[in-house]
Amino acid sequence: MSGFQPDQPHAEVRLSPNFGQRRDEMKPDMIVLHYTGMETGDGAEAWLCNPASEVSSHYLVHEDGRIVQMVRESDRAWHAGKSSWRGDTDINSCSVGIEIVNPGHALGYSSFPKRQMQAVIELCLGIVERHNVAPERVLAHSDVALGRKVDPGEKFSWRMLAQAGVGHWVAPSPRNGHAILQPGDAGVAVEELQSMLALYGYGVEITGRFDAQTAVTVQAFQRHFRTRCVDGAVDSSTLSTLRRLLAALPGGLD
Repeated sequence: MSGFQPDQPHAEVRLSPNFGQRRDEMKPDMIVLHYTGMETGDGAEAWLCNPASEVSSHYLVHEDGRIVQMVRESDRAWHAGKSSWRGDTDINSCSVGIEIVNPGHALGYSSFPKRQMQAVIELCLGIVERHNVAPERVLAHSDVALGRKVDPGEKFSWRMLAQAGVGHWVAPSPRNGHAILQPGDAGVAVEELQSMLALYGYGVEITGRFDAQTAVTVQAFQRHFRTRCVDGAVDSSTLSTLRRLLAALPGGLD
């Protein structure tokens, strides 16, 4: 394939060789948002199109709002890596991946410019319409790759997306600064926390022990839904926000 017509109107096309067929005839019903974590957008774009990298995404959104499509939405891009959500472990086959140009935590993590955020919103709205993506299936790389990835991170504005009609989000409950549950705790309350996180979709094991995997899951949740403090401890704000998100799912908290 030497080229293709972009799925997203007005997107530029730069073909990446790093793609394949979606497995078992799966269709995309999820969006996964990333940051590039590289010094420049041009460098990230080149890397995603380099066969030696063995990585790609469907789209790249530059800081100035330019959208580049590298893999057709009908194909399987290689963006999520080892990941899971609601028991699915082949996230690449059920998702559209969007890389957002940002240096990331290791290279001077910065806020996402408004023009870039608006382009991400426009792109997500188009994907949602084309594939009927449910709000709760618009996710961060950190949501699906627990403990392995932290992007797009706490400076990404999920609130802006939600205000534009993209994603599942509630305004986070106010903080009081006191931890209710933290690493080392055990018992019914920890089991309930793990069960709620798993019910939402996170790949956390229900053990009744607040272990390292529970802490990284809580951090991932905070990075998406309660960004003012990402510490892996559960305060009333974290717990209340999680309960309200579950209640706002289709069918509510059963």
